[in-house]
Order: sequence, then C-alpha cells, then structure tokens
Amino acid sequence: MYQTVLLSTIIPVAAAIGGGAATAYWPPSRRFRSIVQHLAAGVVFAAAAAELLPDVIHANAPWSTLLGATIGVLTMLALEQSEERFGGSVGMTVVAGVDVFVDGFVLGLGFLQGAKEGLLLTIALTVELLFLGLSVAGAFGSDAGKPRVVAVTTGIAMAMPVGAVVGLLLGGLPQTILSGFFAFGLVALLYLVTEELLTEAHEVPDTPMMPVAFFVGFLGLIYLEEFL
Repeated sequence: MYQTVLLSTIIPVAAAIGGGAATAYWPPSRRFRSIVQHLAAGVVFAAAAAELLPDVIHANAPWSTLLGATIGVLTMLALEQSEERFGGSVGMTVVAGVDVFVDGFVLGLGFLQGAKEGLLLTIALTVELLFLGLSVAGAFGSDAGKPRVVAVTTGIAMAMPVGAVVGLLLGGLPQTILSGFFAFGLVALLYLVTEELLTEAHEVPDTPMMPVAFFVGFLGLIYLEEFL
C-alpha cells in the first residue's frame, strides 16, 4: 500500500510544482486565480462531504470525533495566526508546508479506507495543490528569482508524501480512534475551503463564472464518485 500511496502523491505534487512554475514565468490574472480557487473549493468540499464525513458518522465514536474536530479547529486557527504573525512570503511558505503535510495525512487516511476513497481524495488534492502553487508563487512577487520560486514550491509540495506515510502508519489503530483523525482531516479540509480558498477568491469582483466553477468542481467529483 505504501508504494501505491506514494505513487498517488506524485500527481498533486506535480500540480503544485506546475502551478508555481506557471505563475513564476507567466503570472495569471487575479480573476483567473479566483476561478481556479472556486473550482478547487468545490472539489475539496465535495471530497470532505462525500469521503470523510461518512467515515466520521458511521464510526459511532462521538467523543473521539469531538476531540479530533476540536484539535483540527485549533490547529488551523494556530496556522492562520502564525501566517499573520510572520507575514510575507516566509509566513506563507511555513503555513503552506504544514497545510500540504496535513493534506498528505488526510490522503493516507483515505487510502486506509479503500482505493476508491484514496483516488477521489487524490483528485481533489491535485486541484487544491494547483491552487497552492499559484498562491505561493504569487506571494513571492516579481522580485524573487524564478528558479527560487519553483524550488520553494517544490520543497513545500514534498511535504505531501511525508504526511501520507504518517497517515498510513495509523492503520493499526481501532476504528473508534481513527474516527478522531478523520474528524481532524474533515475540519482541516472544510477550514481550507471556507477560510482560505473562498476568502481569497472573493478579493476580486464576482463574475458568473466563479460560482459556476465552484459547482463544476463540486458536482464533478460527486459524479465521478457515482461513476466509480
């Protein structure tokens, strides 16, 4: 299973590097970035609702779920405060690295539940990491050298396979305890959608394409799950 999961992380890692390189050499417009953010938000929201939420509900472990969700909220709030405290490209780099590690952790947990769940989470996180590559590269601005931007984006993306391995190491735990980790991952993904992707996406004036992109991502992943 480890080999399968590590091979699956290649796709989102490549998306992050590609997004960073594209932004470094051919910076996209803010409106285009907002459309990508809405698309990513829809895909990630669908993955959280369709893949992680059922695992949390069916585990029937309310105290473990409450603890995992609480830790998830506190972790994401701490990351947000850290980014505001350090500020600039350095703060974003650190926070993005932790975000990607958590994404990899969630992906590892998904593969513990089955290949289908792991595949759908891989697709969702690929779109998310494409956005992350755009954002990280954009945070450095035109003053930073293009090779440096690509190198930093690559370093951040490599946190995903590390997180995936950590998630897989939890495979021997009882399902009631695993439900707490699934609750943690669910909260992390929903926080990403509501407080990062959509918040930043609405910094530009809305157009009809933006909500359309969100529901294309959301319904696209739901339809893919039905197809599989």
